[in-house]
Amino acid sequence: MINFQYVRASSPKAAIDAIAKDPGAQFVAGGTNLIDLMKKGVVNPQKLIDINSLPLKNLEKQSNGLRIGALALNSAVSEHELVLQHQPLLSLALKAGASAQLRNMATVGGNMLQRTRCPYFYNTDMPCNKRQPGSGCGALKGYNRMHAIFGASENCIAVHPSDMCIALAALDAVVMVSGPKGDRRIPFADFHRLPGDQPQKDNNLQKGELITGVHIPDNKFQKHYHYLKVRDRISYAFALVSVAAALELEGNTTKDARLAMGGVAHKPWRLREAEQFLKGKAANEANFKQAAQVAMKDAKGYGHNNFKLRLAPVTIVETLQLAANKS
Repeated sequence: MINFQYVRASSPKAAIDAIAKDPGAQFVAGGTNLIDLMKKGVVNPQKLIDINSLPLKNLEKQSNGLRIGALALNSAVSEHELVLQHQPLLSLALKAGASAQLRNMATVGGNMLQRTRCPYFYNTDMPCNKRQPGSGCGALKGYNRMHAIFGASENCIAVHPSDMCIALAALDAVVMVSGPKGDRRIPFADFHRLPGDQPQKDNNLQKGELITGVHIPDNKFQKHYHYLKVRDRISYAFALVSVAAALELEGNTTKDARLAMGGVAHKPWRLREAEQFLKGKAANEANFKQAAQVAMKDAKGYGHNNFKLRLAPVTIVETLQLAANKS
């Protein structure tokens, strides 16, 4: 790890001003991903701006939804009574992530900004367009068991690693940011990027912008919801495939549906066509299987990850069944 400067920001404005003046600086809060990347030599910030003292840990119910501060800890959010009452799907997804120790350090904003866990990205001896644009994608023709089946490009087939973000994508969250040009709100679906020809860009934050919080609009998904994460081992493993499902049922009819997947794309992958298919139909296995077929129409394997083409639809169906049968 290289030497770096370390400063503490006293206010959101001070943090934004500090990073705007120094192109080699990065924000640090929990640091559970950033420090790993620094140890591996993948990123080498010249300065770390500690934002832990900023007043961004609040979690409150507003008139039209739930607001969660960017520095709220994953563990605290997953157990908060307002989250359990109003957005229980988010709680399930958070509890599926990492380990208890990491959840006690990781922040909501940091979770959103974590980088891919692709081994070619972490290994500085291997080609990776995300780490070094133009060097090639080692995973494309290499060992790609954990990699994308949706939205990939010839430049990158890495996947987004978060569990929390899959639930936030399904719940139509909005990201609140502040920067040198003022405040703005980014729909969660637009926050993360597909790789395209610029895989080094994970999200659509502008230079110097700071995530201040997340807003989740009110919904009626407090009864029928589930988050299912399929992984190689139960604890501390990233998803091979994960599914966040939320249903609003009238009797046995699906009035509204939300579906998103993890472990399959460079960003949380929302299954909007499958959602539309389910609306107005009976919440049964036959319709869930058809919805899964709709969801998989553009999927593509790259060799070692071809098993995901079979695993993903089965996981969608099982998650929907568990959500529909939850009482």
